[in-house]
Amino acid sequence: MDRREAVQYISLLLGGTVVGGNAFLTGCKSNTGKEGTFSEDDIAYLNEIANTILPDTSTPGAKAAKVGEFMTVMINDSYEEKDQKIFHDGMDKLNEFSKKTYDNSFMKLNGQQRHDLLVQLDREQKDYMKNKKKEEPSHYFRMMKELTLLGYFTSEIGCTKARRYVETPGKYDPCIPYNKGDKAFA
Repeated sequence: MDRREAVQYISLLLGGTVVGGNAFLTGCKSNTGKEGTFSEDDIAYLNEIANTILPDTSTPGAKAAKVGEFMTVMINDSYEEKDQKIFHDGMDKLNEFSKKTYDNSFMKLNGQQRHDLLVQLDREQKDYMKNKKKEEPSHYFRMMKELTLLGYFTSEIGCTKARRYVETPGKYDPCIPYNKGDKAFA
């Protein structure tokens, strides 16, 4: 029995399908040689996009959590080739949209221009996702935004600084008070 069969049997025992089961099975694929398809400039670019989505406030932003590096690992290791292409093409489209809108690349824009640009792209992706057919791919900006949120809130910074962190192991206390406006628990 190979790993793929074992995962399938386990998922059947657990009641059908495993959410994100494809992520388990992607580990079974041989490396396609795609590793390293992102340059250091690409990582810096993705960090800036992520930091515009989740900027530094009273807590460190996405750039401090190295979300750009996280995105590259997820894209290279977990996404199918067609989704990798959409993501890579989306990086170029975002930069082209920036040049069309502000006559400058995304990296050369000021913070407010970056924010305004990403707000426009977010509206575009919401409209696209609302009207897309099931077989059509996701919008590239939606991928970027989802990976930003996932990367940030699963990072040490996101879990310990942006959310209320109660270290474990420790005693179980089911009645930790929560007041409106408090951070969510990590």
